[in-house]
Amino acid sequence: MWIADKWTDYEIIDASCGEKLERWDKYILLRPDPQVIWHTPKEAGEWGRLNARYHRSDKGGGEWEFFSLPKEWGVHYRELSFRLKPFSFKHTGLFPEQAVNWDWFSPLIEKAGRPVKVLNLFAYTGGATLAAAKAGAAVTHVDASKGMVTWARENAAASGIAQAPIRYLVDDCAKFVEREIRRGNTYEGIIMDPPSYGRGPKGEIWKMEENIYHLIELAASLLSKEPVFFLINSYTTGLQPAVLTYMLNCAIVKARGGQAVSSEIGLPVRESGLVLPCGASGRWTPKA
Repeated sequence: MWIADKWTDYEIIDASCGEKLERWDKYILLRPDPQVIWHTPKEAGEWGRLNARYHRSDKGGGEWEFFSLPKEWGVHYRELSFRLKPFSFKHTGLFPEQAVNWDWFSPLIEKAGRPVKVLNLFAYTGGATLAAAKAGAAVTHVDASKGMVTWARENAAASGIAQAPIRYLVDDCAKFVEREIRRGNTYEGIIMDPPSYGRGPKGEIWKMEENIYHLIELAASLLSKEPVFFLINSYTTGLQPAVLTYMLNCAIVKARGGQAVSSEIGLPVRESGLVLPCGASGRWTPKA
């Protein structure tokens, strides 16, 4: 498993009975997590010092219960800064487990020794965009949500890279890739973080299992003659890391060579010493 264990402003304190107890800077949140099906004693003192808790509804969705939490606050990872706020379906605007991927591709960009253009699809609030830009890449950031793209801009400003070469686009990712192919544009790095299910700006329906392989094929055709990396993330239950490797092998390795590897990604749990699985990632590089 690839573990994001370099955080100082974030940690999973404990996990038990379907919930994870987290520290985001100085604030303690309790959120549901479907992976946490074990029961362990809740001995950490933070269980009794919550700033907010998300209650999942039996009918789907849920709602936040606030005790003492600002409408917005921030956390830092290395030289990056992120604005956080609680919003729909338990999220805060950041997936901290993705830091393990930022730490993987950032040195690849820095050591390339040449200009690197990165395409970040389903780019959300810009964690990977900021990491790639900080490493020296010119980034094209694409997401279907105008609000998420605005949030990414604000994170870039908070990180001191508001003037970095980042192009922000509100667009359907699949349609954008198709247009880039027709335009003949290429990228040295491609990042994909597709949702299990979603809608584009005009209501276009996205289903991971039905659409992902075709999109990988299309995006792979945007890799330049001297590519640096390709990264795909998945939070879809049942889509095993091996499946990501198989797709990368079929869509990229077969035509371009190189090596594809995949693994679960996770976050350490302070109290138990366990590692909480948080999805999977597949990585391709042109050299084994």
